[in-house]
Amino acid sequence: KYEPASAENRWYSYWMEKGFFRSNPDNREPYTIIIPPPNVTGVLHMGHMLNNTTQDVLIRRARMLGFNACWVPGTDHASIATEAKVVGKLRSEGIEKKSLTREQFIVHAWEWTHKHGGIILEQLKRLGASCDWDRTIFTMDEPRYNSVIKVFVDLYNKGLIYRGVRMINWDPQALTAVSDEEVVYTEEKSKLYYVRYKIVGEEGYVTVAPTRPETILGDTAVCANPADERFSHLKGKHVIVPMVNREVPFIFDEYVDMEFGTGCLKITPAHDINDYEIGLKYNLQTIDIFNENGTIAEVAGLFVGKDRFEARGLAEEELRSTGALVKVEDYINKIGRSERTHAIIEPKLSLQWFLKMQNISKPALDAVMDDTVRLFPDKFRNVYRHWMENVRDWCISRQLWWGQRIPAWYYNNNEFVVAEHEEEALLLARKASGNPGLTLNDLRQDEDVLDTWFSSWLWPITCFDGINNPDNEDIKYYYPSNVLVTAPDILFFWVARMIIAGYEYRGREPFGDVYLTGMVRDKQKRKMSKSLGNSPDPIDLIDKYGADGVRVGMLLCSPAGNDLLYDDSLPEQGRNFANKIWNAFRLVMTMSRDEAIAQPPASAAAVAWMRNTIDRTLADIEDSFVRYRISDALMQAYKLFWDDFSGWFLEIIK
Repeated sequence: KYEPASAENRWYSYWMEKGFFRSNPDNREPYTIIIPPPNVTGVLHMGHMLNNTTQDVLIRRARMLGFNACWVPGTDHASIATEAKVVGKLRSEGIEKKSLTREQFIVHAWEWTHKHGGIILEQLKRLGASCDWDRTIFTMDEPRYNSVIKVFVDLYNKGLIYRGVRMINWDPQALTAVSDEEVVYTEEKSKLYYVRYKIVGEEGYVTVAPTRPETILGDTAVCANPADERFSHLKGKHVIVPMVNREVPFIFDEYVDMEFGTGCLKITPAHDINDYEIGLKYNLQTIDIFNENGTIAEVAGLFVGKDRFEARGLAEEELRSTGALVKVEDYINKIGRSERTHAIIEPKLSLQWFLKMQNISKPALDAVMDDTVRLFPDKFRNVYRHWMENVRDWCISRQLWWGQRIPAWYYNNNEFVVAEHEEEALLLARKASGNPGLTLNDLRQDEDVLDTWFSSWLWPITCFDGINNPDNEDIKYYYPSNVLVTAPDILFFWVARMIIAGYEYRGREPFGDVYLTGMVRDKQKRKMSKSLGNSPDPIDLIDKYGADGVRVGMLLCSPAGNDLLYDDSLPEQGRNFANKIWNAFRLVMTMSRDEAIAQPPASAAAVAWMRNTIDRTLADIEDSFVRYRISDALMQAYKLFWDDFSGWFLEIIK
């Protein structure tokens, strides 16, 4: 019986001691893979297992083919997740974040990072990942930090970064804006509240059916589809918003779905992205009824200081008592929750920093459409095109302390300058204000940090320090990388942005191919998660089946771009395959050289057949690799060894 634990640990240590994974520029053709940086807060999960095993297969194959193979590892500082972990740790020690200065909190954050940040990298070594560990980097280390600041200043000076009030996703628990990819939508039980709005100057009413009656306090219009004849008589009319008795216009827009609900929508521009767009279109008043923590603000007039969900119940009572509530129906609604805190996201108008995306993203769209960057499977090209053709400005600021601090300095109240460091900012502020007497004490740096993705979109460049030193040997040799292995759910949020940055700062694509893996699910097709209790611990699997057993098992049932339905029989099958190789090796080693040479005619024929079979299978495997059909390539090798070599050839030789 093959015992993987001793063999895998012993050989991995040997490879590390001999430096077999290291890469330096030479006269060979490079083959580069940049690891999608796992969160510094994280531990190995099943998705990491699949993703990193795939990368390892590709990088090891490149070494065997004679390329100078370089697999760059690293981790992501994960602003929201890390800050939440540090805040939780401090609270367990009786320390509240608000009692600390920013500098004191950052000290705690670095202490936490140094203690926990390398765990997942050590686990990847257990998996057998053959990264060039000497090149390990971190999105918050000094070269990467400085690169992000330099890019922010450059884009601001190009007129591509601006500060303004826009609709964003707001996490009332973390008290920060979050990106679209950090919002997880799930179907949850909700309710439709049918509410009557009195028509001004008439006895009649119109009925709307919101899911959040508390937001009625911020309504500034009611809207119907212009083709809906049921409401044509209301053109030019106004209605009264219940509870607050606000008179608002009845407007018409094609956005409204005539078949949904009552065919009539309340418009709350401060608390819904689509309502916000309609508000801009028709110049509607915007009333923000929520405080940052999700409680009701004074401007609402009712339920002030109450939590938004408590206010929902109070609004229902108030509407019922005044006769405005017609009925309440159960309803399944898609609810957006913060990936990190699980809090329900609140669409919110907020003063933030944004990056203009429309023009800067065009080369990245063209690169995929003309196959300069190839997506595997290519079914994702249309998804990519749709996203890129409808791109919105990117909210890049976060209301946190952990991360790259926005390099903007304020003076004379809200006037500001953008600079790489405060000495430069002081010179710019003196010049802009015409006041040479300004001192550093007169400057105040922006409190926000940059979105974590604003560092990771530079990852293929900053891995080789290509922002700070754009002509260094590594960036010229290793860039662009050959392939990126990642998941489809961040195709736009990370992959597209890396392509955008590549063209902006290197004048070309950051990688040639993008291989999109599927998602690891359980036998019931549910996404694996700790909360469902359906996700095994990868380290436990490695202990039980061996790293090779787990890797083989996962790849055998992982067709390109399609989900993997995990079952314990998969790594068991992989372990059995490793055991088959071990026993075949033991058999071959018992044969003497003389026995091997003195072959009877049947053995000679078997050798010729085996050589032909190997050649044919190698051609098939090569074709599978070219098309990133890695599961197929493994199955071809599996059958070659198990059936042809062990089942037939060795039996004939015996």
